[in-house]
Amino acid sequence: MKILDKYILRTFFSSFASVFVILFFIFILQGIWLFIADLAGKDLDLASIIKFILFYMPTMVPLVLPLSILLASIMTFGDLSENYEFAAMKSAGVSLMRILKRLSVFITILSIAAFIFANNVIPFAQYKFTNFRRNIAQVKPAMAITEGQFSEIGIYTIKVDKKSGENGKYLKGITIHKRASFGTGNLTVIKAKDGELISNENSNNLQFILYSGSQYEEIIPKKYEDRNKLPFSKTFFKKYVVNIDLSKLSNSDIDNSTISNTNTMLNFNELKYTLDSLNKNYKKDVISFAENIHQRTTINNLNGYLKSKNDSINKVPYSEKNGDLLGYYSGFEKTKIIDAAKGNIVSINFSVEGSKTDLEFKQKNINSHWLAIYDKFVIAYACFLMFFIGAPLGAIIRKGGLGLPIVFAILIFISFHFINTFGKKVAQENGMTPFFGAWMSSIILTPLAVLLTYRATNDIGLINLDRILTPIQNIFKKIITKKNKNVFTENTA
Repeated sequence: MKILDKYILRTFFSSFASVFVILFFIFILQGIWLFIADLAGKDLDLASIIKFILFYMPTMVPLVLPLSILLASIMTFGDLSENYEFAAMKSAGVSLMRILKRLSVFITILSIAAFIFANNVIPFAQYKFTNFRRNIAQVKPAMAITEGQFSEIGIYTIKVDKKSGENGKYLKGITIHKRASFGTGNLTVIKAKDGELISNENSNNLQFILYSGSQYEEIIPKKYEDRNKLPFSKTFFKKYVVNIDLSKLSNSDIDNSTISNTNTMLNFNELKYTLDSLNKNYKKDVISFAENIHQRTTINNLNGYLKSKNDSINKVPYSEKNGDLLGYYSGFEKTKIIDAAKGNIVSINFSVEGSKTDLEFKQKNINSHWLAIYDKFVIAYACFLMFFIGAPLGAIIRKGGLGLPIVFAILIFISFHFINTFGKKVAQENGMTPFFGAWMSSIILTPLAVLLTYRATNDIGLINLDRILTPIQNIFKKIITKKNKNVFTENTA
């Protein structure tokens, strides 16, 4: 390896390492802020907090790595151009593509490492992180509940005044709100003076034993006119046991389904295997639904009643029925047929709407798994893309350091991340194919990388102002010349 290649690699690597560490630290702090509710006020020891952060750290690499490459590329080549080192290399016959040759090999190795990391380390970290959050409450049940404030667990919202004992298992001043499973609102309120938390590491249930309390429950009558009376029931107890499902704690976002979040915990082979099963089940459900609807479109309950007249009806010419298919039947028979048809339509429409929702959910789940597969390749390509955007851009703007390069890097990366998030969201909702949704940002920014590389290789500036200003200057020159001619003509006359 030549001295020039070693110098460029050393300069780029030093910038990349420092930028990566700084950005990684910033993103980790931002992640801790997002999960501050899981850490603050829960009596976690230092080892548990460190383990929590370590399991979360790998998920930040897909964001930090491309941004670090982009910023390091702009800074490195900006410094080379600003200090006229790049001009000296060109005068010695070393082109930009020759300078990028060794760095391209390094970026290739980094891209392969990024794919391996995204395919193996990140799924494992996601799995450990999700289960660790659930196990916090299983090993130390009081950590699921914060003292002095309401803590939401599934359909329960719980508040305790004081915690005491080992791991805070003994509670005082307990208030529990239970939401209705069929709608919104707190229909049940439980209050108790004392309580105790009991859990098992091998179980997802948290047992809540309450002592000396009461339960208030609103009752919704079946008859609508009785609801204005606002009936309720109130019971007193000496001991009451509430079982709480801890699996709800594993969801970082309450809007995410419990099935779709597993795609981030699988590697490429596991995702392909899961997709085969999901596609087979989806096709099987579609065929089963189609056959079911086909069978339900016939009025089976009238077949026996009208069977005796079917033969005679079919023999009567359509013209003799005066254009009315029901003209041969009596008024009572017409009513029966129409009512049966209406009921059949309503039933089929209800079934179609329910099955449509179920099939859409399954299709979204399939799309999420495809997006998880493509994301592993997108992060590898993003390393290439950001390098071939940042390196030529730094050579063109001729500014190094942390000033202008940070501005360009943030603008480009925000555009990349926004387009990527938008594409994946639309693809998950089945608005476009998962492939195009996952690769949308790369497809849009690739022409920019090609353009910047071309302009930097041919020593063309970022924006050729002459092409913009020259036509404007010519217009003003023509206007001024025309005015001068008019003034000269008037003076001569």
